[in-house]
Amino acid sequence: MPALTIKNLPDELYRSLRDSAKAHRRSLNSEVIVCLEQSLGTVRLDPEAFLDQVRRLRSEIRGPKLTDRFLREAKNAGRP
Repeated sequence: MPALTIKNLPDELYRSLRDSAKAHRRSLNSEVIVCLEQSLGTVRLDPEAFLDQVRRLRSEIRGPKLTDRFLREAKNAGRP
């Protein structure tokens, strides 16, 4: 697998990467790879899998449907 050395990395960028890696519980190397994948769009999204997940999540929602009418009425409730 190829390796990459980054020279002259600004201190602030290094600290940001380090803090992000810590927050995501990843190594600095893994965090850099994730950032590169996200910025270059190398992570491919399967549209059908995404839609299946959205449909599943929607089916689990309890309560009234959030229509424009429902939201407008809720927003105006209690206003003079």
